[in-house]
Amino acid sequence: MDVLSNIKTLALKVWRSQALKYTVVVVLGVLIVGFLDENSVMSHLKNQRRIALLEEEIAEYNANFERDQAQIRELDRNPKAMEKIARERYFMKADDEDIFVLSDDNRVPQPIVSHETAE
Repeated sequence: MDVLSNIKTLALKVWRSQALKYTVVVVLGVLIVGFLDENSVMSHLKNQRRIALLEEEIAEYNANFERDQAQIRELDRNPKAMEKIARERYFMKADDEDIFVLSDDNRVPQPIVSHETAE
């Protein structure tokens, strides 16, 4: 009961003091706007970090796009480029050739990750 009476006297002091009232309101306002609100400073900083990450991702995709466009232009101009890609990526060979694929035995096998879900 003693705690409740202390809280009541404190609330009455705040209620009667003009400067303390404004101070409490300002502090509560700053707390709400700074931390609790949907558009708070914290969420603003989080969104700024996310925007920076997304801009980096966009730059990476644009670089990949430019590289792929250059490769497509090279394939259109040079028929030997298509043969080079077929040999390097798909291990295709001419009739009179043998292909030896060397593997790295020290490599740890990666687990197969499936992103499919059963319904």
